[in-house]
Amino acid sequence: MSNLIITAIPMGQLNSNDYQAIIDLCSRAYEEDYAPYMEMFDDPVHVLAKLDGKLVSHALWITRWLRIGDQALLRTAYVEGVATELEYRGEGYATRVIKRLHEKIQDYDIGGLSPAETRLYSRLGWEYWQGPLYGRRGDELIHFPDEEAMILRLPNTPEIDLDAPASIEWREGEVW
Repeated sequence: MSNLIITAIPMGQLNSNDYQAIIDLCSRAYEEDYAPYMEMFDDPVHVLAKLDGKLVSHALWITRWLRIGDQALLRTAYVEGVATELEYRGEGYATRVIKRLHEKIQDYDIGGLSPAETRLYSRLGWEYWQGPLYGRRGDELIHFPDEEAMILRLPNTPEIDLDAPASIEWREGEVW
């Protein structure tokens, strides 16, 4: 990995080539067009792993607002778009990307994500949410019994009960 460069880049500083490379990588990884997802993220920060200039792994985070029980809202670094090119999987690139992401989100209250695959995150300190999950639309709570979520405790994370109900603000598409 000596030619590997990992950078965190806010969306506003992303060049068009990197933007398209992210869409292409994530579209291959998720086997669907990722462009609509990229358009729905508000102010994402992308973590790019480039090997000899080629994008091989990616993740991003956006700011969302998690509420545990009736506690105050938690400023949440919500992770999306974790993907690694097929021929580079199993070589530690995603681990390096997520570790860099961890370094960059230390001022948030908590990290959150809805995992497609959990082994990577569990190994890096993420915990399964045990309680029920909801989406908040105004004053309405909508239960998502089939969703899974994981959290990452950060220096600002208050005492939390993993069995309590958790809710996140509503968004079109995938709420969690």
